[in-house]
Amino acid sequence: MTRRIALSVGDPNGIGPEIVLKAAEALRSDDSVRIAVFGPPDVLERAAAVSRLQGVLAQLDLRPAGELPRAAARSGQVCAEAGASAVASATAAIQAVRTGEFDAVVAGPHHETAIAQAGIPFRGYPSLVARVCGQPEDSVFLLLVGGGLRIVHVTLHESVAHALARITPDLVVAATEAGVRACRAMGVGEPSVALFGINPHASEGGLFGPEDQELVVPAVQRLRERGIAVAGPLGADVLLAGHWHDLYVAMLHDQGHIPIKVVAPQAASAISIGADVLLASTGHGSAMDIAGQGKARPDALLRSLRLLAGIP
Repeated sequence: MTRRIALSVGDPNGIGPEIVLKAAEALRSDDSVRIAVFGPPDVLERAAAVSRLQGVLAQLDLRPAGELPRAAARSGQVCAEAGASAVASATAAIQAVRTGEFDAVVAGPHHETAIAQAGIPFRGYPSLVARVCGQPEDSVFLLLVGGGLRIVHVTLHESVAHALARITPDLVVAATEAGVRACRAMGVGEPSVALFGINPHASEGGLFGPEDQELVVPAVQRLRERGIAVAGPLGADVLLAGHWHDLYVAMLHDQGHIPIKVVAPQAASAISIGADVLLASTGHGSAMDIAGQGKARPDALLRSLRLLAGIP
């Protein structure tokens, strides 16, 4: 069965347009996936010229979205117009999945500062998926996949202080259950799960604070009552030392991002889970320092496309 993927370019001033074209070229002859690209046509034309991929662009199913004013279209420039374009392109792709025209979204890398400059509330693609799907933001979570690891995040792009104020046993349970459902969808029938502690050594029995006992331990008990095989809370360093589990649950952004980026540099997939629309992106950013130079590699984006299309 052919999988239909809506592919948005991400920040138009970053490497997104270039790696979108390169990924589309890599899958051009694969009949198991059909790709439509959502983004500003003029930006894609510029990327095609730099990367010598005009032939690929001519054959694309291009859906104009996220128009970018000519004055703001400058490779490597961080600006509000580019941030708004990235959100508009991804939103159009998500809506196309909601109407049933496509099966899933793969989104190019965005730039947090550009989106913030546009005045758009945004805590990563999971928050956007939730908003477009009409769900609470804390019902959609980020799952990073790479280097043999799967790590779902309870909190994401926010200060540590704000994240700690938001963590509850309910939120930990919701993130874990979303991760378990995603694992099952990827072929892991009954995943073994481990929860990272919030504090070092998972608070060392309360020596380093009460947060793990008050917030994570009740979540572990509830998950076990629901038949999920859960270990923890334990220190992330201890749990990751052996790669014993199918799924890890990180309480904070860096707990999950650092190990994935160490074991799978520039090659991880970032999947928004918990909504009716499945969206995957790259585990890296928009690389403004090399944007527009024709040398960006599409590895992570291609991995995300293959993952959602079911291609080995």
